[in-house]
Amino acid sequence: MTYRIRGLEPGQFASLFAMDEAGLAARLSRRVVAGEGRYPCRVSLRDADPGEELVLTNYTNHAVDTPYRNTFAIFVRRDAVAADHVDELPPVLRHRPIALRGYDAGGDLRQAALAVENDVDAAIRTLLEDEAVAYIDAHNARHGCFAARIERYDGASHD
Repeated sequence: MTYRIRGLEPGQFASLFAMDEAGLAARLSRRVVAGEGRYPCRVSLRDADPGEELVLTNYTNHAVDTPYRNTFAIFVRRDAVAADHVDELPPVLRHRPIALRGYDAGGDLRQAALAVENDVDAAIRTLLEDEAVAYIDAHNARHGCFAARIERYDGASHD
């Protein structure tokens, strides 16, 4: 079972970096400078280095018209380039507890799993064994924030 994990499209966040604090606040966002610890960028799918500028913003990762619609805070690094991983985990899905939610094509929750010991890859593959699971959203298990979308991948295109 092959899967693909891509970072969010950076263009949708570019205007946030040009805004002042009032403009950011109006968009449920704020400027942050990474310190020690984890500041996981949802575009590059890696943690920001200390001193890097980010925006903490509200993001709807599961924009479906079902009770499973989901919105939460995410970090985005300035000038981040979208990651693209096929059959491998990006850094933000390693060495931390990850909750995986498998959804069907209609956006309803079909299955879920919790990966706590660097077993994210195995948990993804188990969820994708269910043909009704169209995609998986990964979340940080502790804070609940969206980490990445995992999609089935047939290898036909790498757009």
